[in-house]
Formats: sequence, C-alpha cells, structure tokens
Amino acid sequence: MPTVTFQVLEGIDKGRLFRELPTPVSIGREEGNVLRLNDERVSRFHAKVQFDNGEMILTDLESTNGTRVNGTVVQIRRLRPGDRVGIGRSLLLFGSEAEIVQRLATVGGIPPIDLTEGTVSQTLHASSLASSLDRDAHFDLNVNDKITLSRGALFQGTRPLPPLPDKMTPSQAARLAELLDFLHLHLTRATENIQANEEGSQITLSFADWQRVMTVQMLLARYVRAVAEPDVLDI
Repeated sequence: MPTVTFQVLEGIDKGRLFRELPTPVSIGREEGNVLRLNDERVSRFHAKVQFDNGEMILTDLESTNGTRVNGTVVQIRRLRPGDRVGIGRSLLLFGSEAEIVQRLATVGGIPPIDLTEGTVSQTLHASSLASSLDRDAHFDLNVNDKITLSRGALFQGTRPLPPLPDKMTPSQAARLAELLDFLHLHLTRATENIQANEEGSQITLSFADWQRVMTVQMLLARYVRAVAEPDVLDI
C-alpha cells in the first residue's frame, strides 16, 4: 500500500513528522483522522490524500477555511514531493527527504542535498527548499516560449505544463475536447478586439469584452469544483 510523509513547518504542531502514513490519509482536528492537527482553524475532517492511477491526490472535504497547495486554494490537486499544503494555520511539507531529493534532481539547477545531518536539520533544510520547488509549477506563461510535446506531455520551453488525463475512453476524450474548444472559442471572442497603444506597452479591452473574460474565468472555476464534487453543477 502506498504511503505518504508530511512534515509540519508552521502551526501548533510545528516540527512534527508524520512518516509513511498508509493511504488513504484523512487530515483534520477530530480524533479518528490519520493525520490529526491541533489547530482550531482546521475542520473536523478537512482533507484527504489518496493514491489513484499512480499519483497522490489531495481533495478538500468542504472545509470551512479551505485547503491550499503552494499558496493556491484548491479543491482537488495532485501532490508532488516538496509541495506545501496549507490547512488552517498549519503548513505541511509533502514528501520524505529522499522523495524531495529525487524531485529536486528532476527539476534541475538546484544543488544536491546532504542528508547526512540529523532529522531536525533535514526538516529545516527541506522546508527552505520548498519555495524553490514552486518554480516547477508556478511560472509566467510566455508567448515567446515554444510549446512542445514530449512523451505525451506538453512543455513550454523546458517547463512541464499540467498533464492531460490519460487512459480516457473515447467518450471522455470527446467531452474534454468539446469543453476545451468551448472555453477557447469564448476566450478568443472576448480578446479579439483588444487595442494596443503606439508603443505596444499597454492594451485596452472594452468593459463588455472584459465581462466575457470574467465569465470564462467563472466557468473554469465551476468546472474545477465540479471535478472534485461531481454533483455541484446540479445545485
């Protein structure tokens, strides 16, 4: 059974290490959670981590104060070693030292880590590296960077983009393509009348077109939530 490791970086439980917890892992302040936090801003049953199709998936369980991954509020998200999970006032670092080292090696450009130090030193060292790992998922999209396809994954320059789901049935693939085409079409319509100044340093958009952009953003947010909560669109 796959296991997960969390280190508490901030909060009342700061310094605690939850090592090799068997999945699925429930996180919350109530007794009965696999990972229990002493934090009044954490819901009784706040989130869960489960193993699915070779990946660790974090899902927010309709918590009062939400769940964040690397500073972004999420409903459902893949977890990778070095990701920081914010729950209430607590900040958790996902992954063991060895798993984080392995991911750092794949990110590239980051010096190797000496894991011969004591456990406390390793924990502090890993927490300082978490911000470096954010580069792997959070970066500015640049239209000048070439988009390439390698082994079924999309890259912008050398940066991997969020992957498409694999092993989809023809029906699922058709639905996903229809959804992306729909959003792409309406985003295109909303931005086709953009006007730039003479220097090309600033653009203007009519209020009506800006509302169209906001509508696409709203729809994306609703779809993301519906992935985590399939019944949400029925409300």
